[in-house]
Amino acid sequence: MRGFRDFRVGPNVAAALLRLLFAIVFGVTGFLLGREAYVHVVSLHLASETLQRVFTIVTPIAGALIGVLLAPLAQTFFEDELNAVERNIERLAPTELAGGAIGLILGLIIAFLIRSILFEFISSSGRAGSYIAILLYIIISIFVAYLGARVGSRLHLLSLTPVSAGGGAGAPKIIDTSVIVDGRIVEILESGFLEGPFILPRFILRELQMIADSTDSQRRMRGRRGLEVLSRLQELGVLEVSERDYADVRGADAKLVRVAQDLGGKLLTNDYNLNRVAHVEGVSVLNVNELANAVKPVVLPGEEMHVQITREGKEPHQGVGYLDDGTMIVVEHGRRLIGGSADVVVTSVLQTVAGRMIFARPKTMRQVQGDAQ
Repeated sequence: MRGFRDFRVGPNVAAALLRLLFAIVFGVTGFLLGREAYVHVVSLHLASETLQRVFTIVTPIAGALIGVLLAPLAQTFFEDELNAVERNIERLAPTELAGGAIGLILGLIIAFLIRSILFEFISSSGRAGSYIAILLYIIISIFVAYLGARVGSRLHLLSLTPVSAGGGAGAPKIIDTSVIVDGRIVEILESGFLEGPFILPRFILRELQMIADSTDSQRRMRGRRGLEVLSRLQELGVLEVSERDYADVRGADAKLVRVAQDLGGKLLTNDYNLNRVAHVEGVSVLNVNELANAVKPVVLPGEEMHVQITREGKEPHQGVGYLDDGTMIVVEHGRRLIGGSADVVVTSVLQTVAGRMIFARPKTMRQVQGDAQ
């Protein structure tokens, strides 16, 4: 009994069972066809009773042997077609699969109605008409079923994407390399402001692996950080790797937009150019940088703050510092304050594509006069 419990059906055993099944099916079919061939063809041309007895046995056996010999060819064709269908199904979105299934069923129903109306007249002309009716029915069924599946998959007849009361939080998010390397997506997810599933296309994973294997130390560090972020998302159970790829589309950005369109999802990115392209294509975009800018504290002219001056600015007498959230502060007449800290007064705030910039001046006139001297 222990041997039976430890028994596992591996790929080799499954392949052997499939070969045996094909051999049995084709052998039995060949045997039956050989017997029918003897009854309707061979026996009509044999006058000797001895030959008839011999061919009664030989013809079915020969048919069975031919069937067994043809079984490997049929099995290879069957496996190749099955693998092709499986690859195509993996590239389809759930809505496409559902729409294709509905279209397939509708196509078969239409073909059956055509058979019921039209083929009764054809089959009434005798046995030849019956054979023609069966052949036409098979051809029309295949054509209409294929057409229905194609049209149904393109029209998305059934939507399987869950929509929550919060405005579609269940929609898939397709992530790109910039978001992965950035890493803030993990904190945003853990805070509850963003929900999965997150779709990672295989071509983005390959791109990230190339970055991690780069000879440039900075690129290699960014790539490895991205792989750590993916591991964290996988631990949280929200990451799904998609095998979708498009041979007719060039460039990772264009492929990402195509994936988002096919899946009916949102594109999660930090890339400004990809953001603009996705908007033009009608794809919803979630930009982490825009979220970070939106949640930064509001700073108004006249407010006071304490800032560390770290380097020179582009203009004369300017010093530059940074807030804890990374916002850059340009301090007029702050060059002499580099390396130290000072109390400053906000004069203006500039919102740019890259983020927000704050312009300020030292609070005390003594610092200004000392810098001017």
